[in-house]
Amino acid sequence: MALDVALVSPERILFTGEADMVICRTSEGEIAFLQGHAPFVGALGVGIVRILLADRSETKAAVHGGFVEVRDNRVSILSDVAELPDQIDVERARRAKEAAERRLAETDDVECEAALRRAHVRLQLADVPIA
Repeated sequence: MALDVALVSPERILFTGEADMVICRTSEGEIAFLQGHAPFVGALGVGIVRILLADRSETKAAVHGGFVEVRDNRVSILSDVAELPDQIDVERARRAKEAAERRLAETDDVECEAALRRAHVRLQLADVPIA
């Protein structure tokens, strides 16, 4: 028996299906869910959700906030914003990264730090080096 996984955002359903493991970043840190996991509800951080399938393949998505709930071998990931690798606009993410870095050089702003983290996650998901 596998985990029944749903990854959704307000705009679309990004993934539904069975998986062997789900790994995501919560406000408490990174956590992995396997079959038989205790019930869990947590706030999602900005990061990459990894869904490992039985055939050893993997589905990844960038998530930017939301919640994850685990109950009875079902993992529900409800993200405020979520993107699959082919949905990432690499040039836009690079521009956002550069703009956030420029602003952070001038001021210590939490919003700039969050924008930089989102840009890094998008570039990482698109498999672009973050230099």
